[in-house]
Amino acid sequence: SNQLGSIYGHTSVMTGSLLDDHHWHSIIIERHGRNINLTLDRHMQHFRTNGEFDYLDLDYEITFGGMPFSGKPSSNSRKNFKGCMESINYNGNNITDLAKRKKLEPSNVGNLSFSCVEPHTVPVFFNATSYLEVPGRPSQDLFSVSFLFRTWNPNGLLVFSNFADDLGNVEIDINEGKVSIHINVTQVKKNQIDISS
Repeated sequence: SNQLGSIYGHTSVMTGSLLDDHHWHSIIIERHGRNINLTLDRHMQHFRTNGEFDYLDLDYEITFGGMPFSGKPSSNSRKNFKGCMESINYNGNNITDLAKRKKLEPSNVGNLSFSCVEPHTVPVFFNATSYLEVPGRPSQDLFSVSFLFRTWNPNGLLVFSNFADDLGNVEIDINEGKVSIHINVTQVKKNQIDISS
């Protein structure tokens, strides 16, 4: 929910759903006069503020993640944000980087830590030439793989394995933004199975 406007007008806009999915989400708010662009995960909403003024007077401070006890929110809830924010940029300044290096003056930093604990996952980053190879399990008739991924690339290989005795291979990849599974079996007539999301 976002509230922008002059003291003579109130503008409230809501966007997004199911944002508590433990994934990163990107939000961008831009104001040019009374025109507002609100972008959540690359989905933009454009609207105009109510009220009479073309400028936005931010008074003396802007806070991220919550409010100090001296704050006076317009809504009744005083729930501060619990979670991780990264790359906070305000008018071209990287606020998180300046706060970490204690270069944000004057500033009021309330009980921040500069690490995000994700206890159940250990992410690994792949570039164009990297891979992770683990030993197979011969003489097993069950193949089970699960993982989470995020990427901006519409194409890429996720999982590949040859079957023993040159019987074929299995391949899981992203093809034009869709997850595809290809199973190639060399010793039968119908030798390829393709599944796409």
